[in-house]
Amino acid sequence: MIGLGSYGYTAPSSKKINAYDVPQGVDIRGRFDEEFAKILTKDALQFVADLQREFRNHIKYAMECRKEAKRRYNEGALPGFDPATRYIREGKWTCVPFPPAVADRRVEITGPVERKMIINALNSGAKVFMADFEDALSPSWENLMRGQINLKDAVEGTITFNDKARNRVYKLNNEIAKLFVRPRGWHLPEAHIFIDGEPATGCLVDFGLYFYHNYATFRNTQGQGFGPFFYLPKMENSREAKIWNSVFEKAEKMAGIEKGSIRATVLIETLPAVFQMDEILYELRDHSVGLNCGRWDYIFSYVKTFQGHPDRLFPDRGQVGMTQHFMRSYSDLLIRTCHRRGVHAMGGMAAQIPIRDDPTANEAAFELVRKDKQREVKAGHDGTWAAHPGLIKTCMEVFTNNMGNTPNQIETVKRDDASNLTEDDLLQRPRGVRTMEGLRLNTRVGIQYLAAWLTGSGSVPLYNLMEDAATAEISRVQIWQWLKYGVELDGDGLGVRVNHVFGRVVEEEMARIEREVGKEKFKKGMYKEACKIFTRQCTASTLDDFLTLDAYNYIVIHHPKDVSSKL
Repeated sequence: MIGLGSYGYTAPSSKKINAYDVPQGVDIRGRFDEEFAKILTKDALQFVADLQREFRNHIKYAMECRKEAKRRYNEGALPGFDPATRYIREGKWTCVPFPPAVADRRVEITGPVERKMIINALNSGAKVFMADFEDALSPSWENLMRGQINLKDAVEGTITFNDKARNRVYKLNNEIAKLFVRPRGWHLPEAHIFIDGEPATGCLVDFGLYFYHNYATFRNTQGQGFGPFFYLPKMENSREAKIWNSVFEKAEKMAGIEKGSIRATVLIETLPAVFQMDEILYELRDHSVGLNCGRWDYIFSYVKTFQGHPDRLFPDRGQVGMTQHFMRSYSDLLIRTCHRRGVHAMGGMAAQIPIRDDPTANEAAFELVRKDKQREVKAGHDGTWAAHPGLIKTCMEVFTNNMGNTPNQIETVKRDDASNLTEDDLLQRPRGVRTMEGLRLNTRVGIQYLAAWLTGSGSVPLYNLMEDAATAEISRVQIWQWLKYGVELDGDGLGVRVNHVFGRVVEEEMARIEREVGKEKFKKGMYKEACKIFTRQCTASTLDDFLTLDAYNYIVIHHPKDVSSKL
């Protein structure tokens, strides 16, 4: 592998190389495949290029604004409500009415855009399936392109999967969940597609290809005249929401469909965004169908936002749930904001997975899910998330028992009491202790998740939970914070500083991982590479914004047309 900029390069064989038919200024550096070429058509790529050219400077400016905000937080500032947009928060406006197709969203399932996963999720009994190009997917060229093919087949209703190992063919039921698609965040590049000499913006590739190929069919079937439907991740403020709104308007104009056809739910999963919920909805008011509590990323963002604040040290990740005051306040304010504006307030992820070989442990896990969903529906959420089809029935029962036949709680639970929530409520320090087992679990989960991500899997079952990039990020930034500030493990009587034991913990946890997965899998997997990346990021003097930005360089493989000109 020879360095090519910051991305990898693999020389193709000497036989004749097929090439994609691309518009001017577009260069495809991913492997050629005839199936991929049906997605990467000249017209579809022209649409993506048009989006990139119109919005790249807006995106770059938004990323610079993130850096400026980080600088201010690192110097001691706190995020808060913007006085300049008080008129939006206090105004009487509402978003446009939601489409009838998505009035009822009481349980949603999420997962990567893998073929079998898509079929099982659409058949799961959930009201919505969020197909994920983001935290649950390792964005290799193969995964991204096959994901686009899979979604096209799903929208057309022709998707099947032949599982030869089980001698079973999977296909769609008559009744299926409504399809939402989550593109990547603004910060992630797509290094297999260059536009005018620079990597494309990952989310514009994901959105553009999916929209171009599916908008007409989707509107005639699932969307009942509306759509397509999307989830939007990782935004920090309304400026970023405004860019998405403009992207939607440009796409609608290109397609010749009515303004407001595209609908999106925004994940509130960064700490700065909780102070901009009204403003985000306002910018997307013609395209919004609500906000979602992306609670794992939100925890990650809290630590990242306060990376320069030694007075805001986090306890073990297992102790930071929705009963913490700052988390409950975030959920309550989201419900009030959404219901004031006439859109859905979606709850958080149940990450548990069925424990098939231990009925007692399985029932205990399901009881945790029931309690969590009971809390959400009583608080006023209109729906919730689950990571596994086995949880759908349990989640649905809780919401239906409380909501009856009402499709949502937008009109019935206004949560006016949450109008009294202050910046202090949303920023209150989490309570709890730090333990050796917490440090070990963070280390073990972070390394195993990253090893899976490097080998193509972005959603990984570990210790009876479904882990994705968000939970791995919590593990990483928590260790980084503990190391930076010389934290003492105060919860188990050991009284040792993390700095004194981290090296030994990494060695011991790597040995444990090898025992758990077996020598053969450990040898074939990228556990050692993952360990190097993870420990380097945990011990870095400056906190990396995202775990996956660095790791992305390890999964990019270029296939240039003219080898000799590249060497």
